[in-house]
Amino acid sequence: MSGKVLIFSAPSGSGKSTIVNHLLGLHPEIEFSVSATSRPPRGAEQDGVEYLFYSADIFRALVRDDKFVEYEEVYPDRFYGTLKSEVNRIWAKGHVIIFDVDVKGGVSLKRYFGDAALSIFIQAPSVEELRRRLVARATDTPEAIEQRVAKAAEEMTYAPHFDQILINDDLDQAYARAEKMVDDFLQ
Repeated sequence: MSGKVLIFSAPSGSGKSTIVNHLLGLHPEIEFSVSATSRPPRGAEQDGVEYLFYSADIFRALVRDDKFVEYEEVYPDRFYGTLKSEVNRIWAKGHVIIFDVDVKGGVSLKRYFGDAALSIFIQAPSVEELRRRLVARATDTPEAIEQRVAKAAEEMTYAPHFDQILINDDLDQAYARAEKMVDDFLQ
């Protein structure tokens, strides 16, 4: 291993991607790790930008070939993972890697990278607020939203496995707390 890693995990709708994008705008030395997934793109998502999109069969082949640092089958045939090639690409530039991953992936990444990583669990103030945010995002069907809300209750139990917990009840305050956590770690 040759660099530092920032891991951000949260239930869907907690504001994880919003906070990660804010930090990326402040720190040119931090680079986003593009995760691989077997789910189809949502909205205007582009291959290689938000995710590396693969079929479930290709994803399984990459697993067989030991190409991942970590991966999870989050839903049946819906895989998410971190390619070793993506980690090596970012570290070759001397950059700090920032991950925006589900909670199981976050725990796996922390286990893999150890003290080289700061893991932060972002939490919405309540499950009802989480539902409201997912509805407002307008990228999922009502059934998918209910599935995500149900999954959030289980995901909240992972919070103690992270180095820090950040409650996103006010976005400006969450930005400030995230900035301090990251600045302290990178010093």
